[in-house]
Order: sequence, then C-alpha cells, then structure tokens
Amino acid sequence: MTDSSPRETAPPSAGDMKLFWACFVALVATSFVFGVRANVIGELATIFELSETQKGTILGVGLWPFAISIIIFSLIIDKIGYKVAAMIAIVCHVGSLLLTMFATGYVTLFWATFLVAIANGIVEAFINPVVATAFKTEKSKWLNILHAGWPAGMALGALFTIVLGGASWQLKYGMCFIPVAIYAVLIIPRRFPVQERVAAGVTYREMLRQVGGIGFFIIGSLLVMGVIQLVVASMNLDIHPSKTIVYGVVAGLVFGIAGWVYTGSPGHWMFLMILLIMGPLATTELGTDSWMPDLLQGVGLSASGAGWVFIYVSTLMTILRFYAGPIVHRFSPIGLLVASAAVAIVGLIFLSKASIGLIVVAATVYALGKTFLWSTTLGLVSEQFPKGGALTLNGVSAVGVLGMGIIGTPFMGVLQDREVDKQLAADMPAIHQQVSAPARPSIFGDIPSLDGAAIETLSEAEAATLKSIQDGKKKGSFAKIAVLPGFMLLVFLILFFYFRSRGGYKPVEI
Repeated sequence: MTDSSPRETAPPSAGDMKLFWACFVALVATSFVFGVRANVIGELATIFELSETQKGTILGVGLWPFAISIIIFSLIIDKIGYKVAAMIAIVCHVGSLLLTMFATGYVTLFWATFLVAIANGIVEAFINPVVATAFKTEKSKWLNILHAGWPAGMALGALFTIVLGGASWQLKYGMCFIPVAIYAVLIIPRRFPVQERVAAGVTYREMLRQVGGIGFFIIGSLLVMGVIQLVVASMNLDIHPSKTIVYGVVAGLVFGIAGWVYTGSPGHWMFLMILLIMGPLATTELGTDSWMPDLLQGVGLSASGAGWVFIYVSTLMTILRFYAGPIVHRFSPIGLLVASAAVAIVGLIFLSKASIGLIVVAATVYALGKTFLWSTTLGLVSEQFPKGGALTLNGVSAVGVLGMGIIGTPFMGVLQDREVDKQLAADMPAIHQQVSAPARPSIFGDIPSLDGAAIETLSEAEAATLKSIQDGKKKGSFAKIAVLPGFMLLVFLILFFYFRSRGGYKPVEI
C-alpha cells in the first residue's frame, strides 16, 4: 500500500476529459430509460394487467441481466476493445426501445426490459475501467463524478414523463432515443486507453485470483439463477421459480471449484466481503429507486407528486456526486461508506413514518444516505484491487444487480402482495374472497394475488378501503428495507477498523 499522504495530481488532459464526458453521457442514457420505466410502470401495469409481482419481475429483469453482460464483457473487453463493446451497447439500446414501444403484453415487456439491461451492463463494463485508468491517482473522486450520470439520467427521464403528462407511454419511451443518440455521437470518435492492469503487465490468471473460488461460486450461482429465470419466463416452462435457488447453488459449486483449481485462490477476503454486501447495497439504492414513485403514492402523494420527489432525490444525488472529491478526501472511501449506510437506515425508517408534510425532508435524508454507496464502493474496489482490472471493478456491480434483480426487487413486490392479502383477509374477508386470484409462483414460493377484473366490480367504498390497505403496505416497505443498510453498516465497520489497525486507509498501486 502507498503512503497515506495526499498524492499530487496533474490536471486531466483535454483528451481524458472528452473521454470522461462520453462515458458520463453513456451512463445518463442507461438511467434515463430506467427513470422512464420506473415512472410509467404503474400505467403499464394497468394496460397489461400486471400483478405487483409481475411488476417486480419486470423491474428486476431491467437490472439483473446487466450482470450477464458486464461479467462476460469484463472477461473479454481487453481483447475486443472498449469501442467495439460500446457499439454493441448502442445496438442493444436501440433494439430494446423499439421492442418496448411495440410491446403487446407481459412477455414482450419482459424481453424488451431484458435487452436494455444487457445494453446497460455493456456500458458499465467499459466506462468503469476506462475512468479508473484515465484518472488512476483519483479513482474514488472520478468514479463518484462519473456515477453522477446515473441519478442525472433518472431525474431527466422522470421529468420527461411528467412534462409529457397524458401523452402515450410509447411517446415517453420514444424520448429515450435522444440520450442514446447523443452518447453514440460522443463515443464513436474517441480513443480509449490501455487498461491499468494490462499496462502494468499483470497476468490474466492473477486478475482471476482476486476473485478466486469463493468469488466465482457467488457470481456463478447468481448468474445461473438469472439465466434459469430467463429461460422459464421466455419458454413458459413448468418449473417452480423457487427451484432456481437449488439449481443456482449446484452450478455455483461447479464454477467455484473450477475457479479455485485454476487460480489456486479462494479469493481476496476483503473482496469477498464486499461481494456479500452488494445485493443489499443495490436493493437499498437501485431497488428502492425502481419502486420509489409507486411506494411514495402509498404515503398519500399523487402520481405526479411522487414523480417530483423522485426527481428531487435524483437531482440531489447528482449534485452531491459532482462534489464528491472533497468529501472522499475528508472521510476516506471507507469512512464515507460507514456514514452513508448509517444515514440510509435513518432515511428509510423516516420515509416509512413520514406524513405528506415531511416527505421531502425524509426523502432528503434518504438521498444523503444512498448517494455515495454504489460509486464509493466502486472507488474502494478500484483502489484496493487494481490487479483485478475490469473483472473485480465490474464484478461487484454484477453481484449487486444480480442479488437485487433476482431476489431484492421481486421480494419487495412479494412482500407487498403477502401483506396486502393478509390484512385484506383479516379486515374484509368477504371482499378478500371476491377479489382473490390463484396464487402465483415466485422464487419465494407461491404468493397470493388479486383479480384485477374483480376489483373493478367493487363499490366505491370497498375500492377505497382496498386502496388504503395497499397504500399502507407500500409505505411500510421502507422500514423493512432498512435492515439491508444495517447489514452493510456492520461490514463497513469491520473494514473501517481493519484499515485503522493498519495505519489508515491507503490505495494499492501496481
């Protein structure tokens, strides 16, 4: 490790800054689509009669296939080149948007959302190592600034959906072509640097050693679960989703043993700890973002009001990440992660208790907590595992999105479906019997569902009571999610005291 004293850094070159902004806009494009989808999912659910669980699955499939492409491209990107990867991402983005605009139901939406996740993963696979290499003496700072593009895109996407108001959802999705076209124009003329690991002569096997057998077990298990979920959904196979856990673990053991034999390493202990917190971290930030407009309506906000709070939180995150340099310098990456996890806990509990009058204050606390979690974790990994190259840097993102997409986000939907069913059965048994539909299979077992057509036959008073129950459960979801940053806080504290025992946080150089 290097000395803890601040390192002198030269100003970025004009070429590095042009490359940085190309990567930044590419990330904006990915989250712009995310923001549009998060704010029209309620409309899509009504048009295509989606259950809460189906909504959760679509929101999830918009994220976890990201891990398939980010892992595959992280393994080959040094061979094929960053520009080739960028061109593939552009093609996938355009194809996804076209498929979405001509969607006919749940299956079409599932595949269109899957394709955009693949494109997003490819974007992440090249922008992270490019920025870490171009700004290798200030990785945490510039990765935080880079990832300001994520909330910026979400805010812009949500803003477009609100401004367009009653326009068709196809038109709203059509606006997503704008940022995709801009990042394509910016990327095409750029020249990309040789990745730091490659330039230093670190071997491919040494890169894999950082992940090791246990790391490949974790990544392999989650990847196989995602692929099985994809195959089952697309081919309508009669396989209960809960069995994907068993199949995933068995396949993960094969990957893990093979990885351990090839690398001779179980993986770096610190990297493995970070892998364990990535699912909770991603669910705390991205999973909650997916549900945010819908959940905020449970607090009593209108759809447009919830959208404006979503925009406010995303804008605040963008501003904070742009000024991450002094904050990271003051706290160190691990100190900032400890503080962020603690504030995220408070923010989520606050959101679960806040009335309409305090919702902006609660959302502000939540934003302060989650802003630096993802981007600073990437900075931590890039600084502590430079020998891992693109694989370790992007591997944590893959595990985070897989854990959230396969388990975290769908679980938020399952949780709401079960809680609503339980309270409806207790408070309104006759109505419960009238609107109940056959249980739907999920990775967590069979879960109750409601019949949309039957709900339409309810009286105005009965419908209002049902909505009140649903809104209450949506609001309560925030408090239940707070256990996730609680686990993260514990892990970050362990790492914090580890670095303190070694004289303080210091980046590793190769």
